[in-house]
Amino acid sequence: MKHRGRHRRRRRGRALRAALAGTALALTAAATMISASQATDADDPGALKPLTASSETTPLRLAEHGVPRDALDRLSEGMGRPVGVSDVLADPDGALRDARDCTADDRRALPVEPAATRAYCWPAADTEGWQPGAVTTSGDADDDGHWGEHRVILSGWSTAGTTAGGTLARVAFVDAGDPDRPRYTWALLTVPVAEGRDYRGLGSTVSGMVWYQDKLLVTAGRGETGALYVYDVDRLQRTTVNGTSVGRVPGGWSAAGARYVLPAVASYRANGAGAPLPGGISLDRSTAPDSLVAHEETPADEDGPTRLWRYAFATDPERAGLLETDPVAHAHAIAAYETELTGVRGVLSYRSGWYLGRTAGARDERGTLWRQDADGARPTRCGADETHRCWSGPTASLSYWQETGDLWSQSGRVLFALPLASVDRSLD
Repeated sequence: MKHRGRHRRRRRGRALRAALAGTALALTAAATMISASQATDADDPGALKPLTASSETTPLRLAEHGVPRDALDRLSEGMGRPVGVSDVLADPDGALRDARDCTADDRRALPVEPAATRAYCWPAADTEGWQPGAVTTSGDADDDGHWGEHRVILSGWSTAGTTAGGTLARVAFVDAGDPDRPRYTWALLTVPVAEGRDYRGLGSTVSGMVWYQDKLLVTAGRGETGALYVYDVDRLQRTTVNGTSVGRVPGGWSAAGARYVLPAVASYRANGAGAPLPGGISLDRSTAPDSLVAHEETPADEDGPTRLWRYAFATDPERAGLLETDPVAHAHAIAAYETELTGVRGVLSYRSGWYLGRTAGARDERGTLWRQDADGARPTRCGADETHRCWSGPTASLSYWQETGDLWSQSGRVLFALPLASVDRSLD
């Protein structure tokens, strides 16, 4: 029985690769028709420029603010004992569809070159009114790629418009143990208020997430300028009321339809003039210690430049998953750069290279993916063609699963992966 199961998975894997290859061929044909005016996107931005002056690095400094332990304990007393990731995965809201079963519009969001080797799409009914954001995985959380017994992908989403309670953000915990049928469960991102007697929604869109050890770090942009919120995955709480409200309600606790909530345990805020609006973030395990990298959120129509920087994670076991700070609770950038690229929507640093996803100029156009370092920059190419707009247009996050060598991202309703080595092979 086990051997037959493996053979079925291999056949399905070959069929998926064939389907994705067919999609890629069709998209490549479309990419060759990109106009010469669009090709200016491949203009060489040159090498990264290091930022070393204190006037350049001081605005990147973050002040750490912890939520009082009494407030977190009071919330747990009111809502009940916290649950773990395993409990959430065992209580799914739905399942992702394999790329072969996704709509043509969904598959159109996949990159042309390099092509995805794994891809899934979210049910339209469960994501209507929500916009996709960041991706992180248990490959970030632990270097063996597992959280306990599970392989997990986290996918962040935000309300497309402002609700009565403000902008809401939620995270899907995806059980990736069975690649043929990944199941997911929603948890709303919240912030304790009233000394832990209640909670509110995050109040911001989510453009970046990193799950490191037992902490989930989330960028907060609109409404929470210059902030990173920190969540403890061991403090997931069950709700008791299925309603549209967020927080304490008559009869219990509600989370805008989600059955679980994550209350923030800390935040980091920029406290200087010229602080950048946070964009994407990702984990770099190739540094010692491991580091959090970030890019500045800048509109594509601005001249730039765009700032890139990194913070070291703490090595003290008592500060697991938090950033390294000085005696007055400030986290300092340990390296910072400028790139001439604008419209950056995804960042990844690994070894000496910075991988930057650049959004498309228009909704129906494709984006570009660059690898930039201190020596220069190169974009991925569309096969033997001269164009470079082969990446997914609306992609907003990059996450490297070091244990498998896969790069994960999300574009529209499609979650996909491809080997990072294939990105390097595609560089022009």
